[in-house]
This record gives sequence, C-alpha cells and structure tokens, in this order.
Amino acid sequence: MRLAFVLSCSVALFGTVGTASAQDWTNSKWGPNDEIGAANYMKPELVVKAAGLVKTGKTYALGIPDDTKTPAYPPRSFKITVVQPGQAGIPGLGPSKTTYNDDIIEGWVGVGSQLDGLGHIGVEHVYYNGNKLLDFADPTGLKKLGVEKIPPMVTRGVLLDMAAHYGTDVVKEGTAFNTKEIEEVAKKQGVEIRQGDVVIFHTGWLSLIGKDDKRFGAGEPGLGVEGAKYLAGKGVVAIGADTWGLEAVPFETKNIFEVHQILLPMNGTYILENMDTAELAKDKAYEFLFVLGQPRFKGGVQSMINPVAIR
Repeated sequence: MRLAFVLSCSVALFGTVGTASAQDWTNSKWGPNDEIGAANYMKPELVVKAAGLVKTGKTYALGIPDDTKTPAYPPRSFKITVVQPGQAGIPGLGPSKTTYNDDIIEGWVGVGSQLDGLGHIGVEHVYYNGNKLLDFADPTGLKKLGVEKIPPMVTRGVLLDMAAHYGTDVVKEGTAFNTKEIEEVAKKQGVEIRQGDVVIFHTGWLSLIGKDDKRFGAGEPGLGVEGAKYLAGKGVVAIGADTWGLEAVPFETKNIFEVHQILLPMNGTYILENMDTAELAKDKAYEFLFVLGQPRFKGGVQSMINPVAIR
C-alpha cells in the first residue's frame, strides 16, 4: 500500500523520467539485484575510445582542497587533526630515532568535492531499484548501494561551459540548464553527449569560496528538472558541476531536490559536486578522459573525491 502511494506521488511529481517511467522506476532495467545503476553503461570499448582522447598528457585535478572553512550543506563540517602517536618525550623510535605524523579526520563525507552514491537520495524512503530504507540502511553502513560497489569511472568526460554561454564569470543563482541550453552549448562547443559519458557543467560558482561563502551556500545555478530527464535519457554515467548541489537553487518548483531524485533513485545516475572546472574551461577542454577511483567506504553513502581529467 505504501509503495503504491509512493509511485502515485511520483507520477504526479515527475511524469516520465529519463529512461524509466514513473510507474516502473523502482525496477532497474539491469535487474532486481543491480546496485550500480548507470555505471553499467561503462564498457571496455568505451574506455578504449576515451583513452584515445589523450593527446597532450595534460592532467586536471577536479577536486578542491578541504579544511575547516570549506562551506558545506548544513550541518556538515570537516576537521583534520595531526598527531605524533607514542612519541611524546622521546627523540624517536628505535636506534634510528624514527618519527612520524598521523592524521585523524572528524567530519561528514559530503564536504568539498564529492560523489553522491545511489543510497543518498530517495522518494519517500524508497531508493534506487526499489530498495526501502528500513531494509538496507543501518547506522553502521548501508547493506546495499554502498559506494564500495561503484566500479572505477574511466570514460569520456564532457565539459559544458555555461559561464561562457551566458557571457559571465559567475552564472546567476537559480539559472536552470534544460534541454535547450544543454543542446545549444554542446553545439556551440562542437561536442556530442553520448551514452556512457560523464557530463560536467562549468558555472564559475566555485570561485565564490573564500570570497562570498554566504552567497555560495545560499543558492546556485544548475541542472534543471527537464535537463536532468534529458541527460538521464542519454544514458550518461554521472553529471557534475562546480557547485555544491548540482541543481538550480532556488528550485524551479516547490519540489525539494527533485533533480537529485530524478538522477539517483529513478535512473541510477551519479552526481559529482564541487568539481574544479576552471582550468578545463580556460583551456576550452570540452572533452577528455575522465578517471575516478573513489575511496571505497564500505556501506558509505558518499565519497570525498578528486577525479582527474586528462587531455
């Protein structure tokens, strides 16, 4: 009865979503046991083609440094503590006087550059492939959909420079990128979005960190509802941006994080947040080899990441 209610709400809210209709989004097309969603699109032949994009060997770190001042979605925070265990009052360990530093991280995983796994967002406590919260979520870690299940992302990356499209350094908050805008920018840049791609938006929003953290966290430009359906329908593996939440905020409708719902639970499409796209945009690097091997936190919902773009 409860699941039927969820599905009826989905019809009212979303209509047809990407490659999954509202009536069947809880059933993955990759089968009832699938836990990796759109990562299934990554095939060896696509990796070989993507590797052919490397012409100069130039690499781009897409992750940002994290510290206690990194703005994050409330109530998230981050802290690192460096210690020298067992070395107080002595010159070092053994005859060679070995000394060392270790570090302790205290904080939330969803700070800074991050990967949203398929167990992150649901619709009324129903998640990707029909997994219900009480059946798979546990305080000690997810029993399904953990980030350790996600295979390495090695595929073609596509950058869409929305700042250049709008003729500004920083795209205004609330600006939504839908099919029209996505297709216009792709055509202008001479790139085609294909199944198995990782698509990343450059908006200039990340440049606000340290300059106007209040504005950075209060809103953002980003992917629109119709644009999310469009890209999910293309069969992309992941969608990212140089923003903290990928989608346009203020939201286009009264629905809260509807783009997240369309991508993660309904289509198994991963989300990459706070990607450092400035150098890619500067170099007009619109397609590249994208490589990500995320920390495999067993049962984790998200991962701190530093993907690499290679041209």
